[in-house]
Amino acid sequence: MLSKAEALAVVPKGSPLLSVNNIEVIYDHVILVLKGVSLEVPEGGVVALLGANGAGKTTTLKAISNLLSAERGDVTKGLIEYRAERVDQLTPYELVKRGVIQVMEGRHVFEHLTVEENLLTGAYTRTDGRRAIGEDLELVYHYFPLLKERRGELAGYTSGGEQQMTAIGRALMARPRMMLLDEPSMGLAPQLVEEIFEIVSQLNQREGVSILLAEQNTYLALRCASYGYILENGRVVLEGNAETLRNNEDVKEFYLGLETGGRKSYRDVKHYRRRKRWLA
Repeated sequence: MLSKAEALAVVPKGSPLLSVNNIEVIYDHVILVLKGVSLEVPEGGVVALLGANGAGKTTTLKAISNLLSAERGDVTKGLIEYRAERVDQLTPYELVKRGVIQVMEGRHVFEHLTVEENLLTGAYTRTDGRRAIGEDLELVYHYFPLLKERRGELAGYTSGGEQQMTAIGRALMARPRMMLLDEPSMGLAPQLVEEIFEIVSQLNQREGVSILLAEQNTYLALRCASYGYILENGRVVLEGNAETLRNNEDVKEFYLGLETGGRKSYRDVKHYRRRKRWLA
């Protein structure tokens, strides 16, 4: 993986590493899913993409990694730039070669392969030799020591947490500059979620991996990220630095489950639903 200094050297000064500019996504030529979504991820940053299930988080990540065509989806407006270069017309393979790696929602692993074989599939685009790949494999085992214990086991027989670690470790084997993480907490026990988010923070701070994190667990995401965007019905309805979002009364109420007042009346509930549309 590149050091932070090396990564900065290849990005024009003042430019974000990733820039999504006013994109629109349509499925099956008729279903409008994203409506003018714009966001930025700075070099070395962690940015959270927040929102309820169905808000458009996964579609946004797949638009960035160019995986929409497999689901009959298209970016019909706007553009996506990575390292100041337009990339929304590239193939997923070409993006991976440039260092943009997505960890899919749902802990996708090759169940019939061992844990170590799964990790090594992440290095299939690399041409820097076995020694460098072996060093990075040991780095993955450093961050996920449990995987080293399970290295010879079939991935399909490991726990959900171990499969999530395998998926993230496999992404690391591709030497990412930019990692797109989709719902890493989904279906995991709270203790495992805390552990995985701690490792994600370490990967950012120690390895210089920039991260766009799509997550429903707003509390943990804003603790890990420095900036966040909130999606509702395929639109960005609010953005700001993590502290500002954590202290925003609407975010507290809608996403953190905190209320500043007492029990709501029916009139309050109707007002809540109107406000939940974020003054649309």
